[in-house]
Amino acid sequence: MQEIITEDKDVLTVRKKLTKAGDLDFLAALLHARYSKMVKGDRLIELSRIQNLSDLFQSVYPDKTIEDNNDFQKKILFDFISELYGFYAYLSKEHICFINWLTMRFQLENLKILLRGFFNKIPFLRIKSFIINLPGALSLNLKKLSEAETFDDFIKNSPKGFFQDTLKSAAKIYGDKAKPFFIEAFLDSAYFNELISKTNSLKSTDRDYIKPIVDQEIDIFHLMLITRGVMNYNLPPDQLKLFHVKGTAIPKRIFTALLNESDLGLFIKKLEGRVIDFIPLELTKTDQSTALDLSILESLAWKRFNHLCHRVFYTNHMGFGAVIGYIGLRRIEIFNLIVLSEGIKEKFGSDFIRKHLILKDYGEASHV
Repeated sequence: MQEIITEDKDVLTVRKKLTKAGDLDFLAALLHARYSKMVKGDRLIELSRIQNLSDLFQSVYPDKTIEDNNDFQKKILFDFISELYGFYAYLSKEHICFINWLTMRFQLENLKILLRGFFNKIPFLRIKSFIINLPGALSLNLKKLSEAETFDDFIKNSPKGFFQDTLKSAAKIYGDKAKPFFIEAFLDSAYFNELISKTNSLKSTDRDYIKPIVDQEIDIFHLMLITRGVMNYNLPPDQLKLFHVKGTAIPKRIFTALLNESDLGLFIKKLEGRVIDFIPLELTKTDQSTALDLSILESLAWKRFNHLCHRVFYTNHMGFGAVIGYIGLRRIEIFNLIVLSEGIKEKFGSDFIRKHLILKDYGEASHV
């Protein structure tokens, strides 16, 4: 008996039924059906008008009892991870290996939360609520990691293989006195280097569709190294060069130039066509006297990611590209639901919330 995915009211859930492994066409058809029910477009804008969290929870999960915002966000993430595991019944070993690496991203994010707790001496009870519940293969030894007294202890209790090896390499460079930013960036860079390698190893019929999506996510990482590392934290550009990932639309030469660019107008112009599609009107007049809203750049970069996923989802509509495009679109859906829940929780108002949603069309948020 093989596990297969069927439609449920919330997510595609795993049920038992006879099917042949590697039935990619069937999975793609199911994902197109699921996409039609995804929270997006007009429904997303309608949800942005909700003024209390209980109404949001009821709208998204009408048959479930959601206790609070943290419970809501953990559920949408857990449902997504469960959904990804359900894909395996339909995929080849090569494709399963690729998606396995994508799911490891959640394990990495949990490890980064624990790293921040370790370096900043934050009690585990204060960070526990931010840890995502993950299945066995992606779980961490929370007790031992939270009790680590030295960086060596932390490394020893991290999962063997990629995580231990990467943290050992970071320890050789930074020691146990490093800032969390550098260790997290080191982990992210190593993860993305492996993602590029796995992408390049795919058959060209898969790789040609998927590579632009992978490149965009990594270039968002490059962008955030600059906007947060240099512009927010005033870190020296030379200390960030190490984290560059080769093989994307931002080669090391451009990355180095962006790290050292002092003219905001030229900085933004260098991003156009690489990590953002176009420069919006509000950024065309940016100069040295202008306070740059960095969240606009990051939002534009994720909008481009959304466009690329949408394009691949339809152009390679019955192939592995459709699966990866769908996964990207689900991530955007989750991002938007978290924006909604946080915005409603903080009572920011519907106009403010809509400005921070990632929508398929740039003008979509203006339709109220």
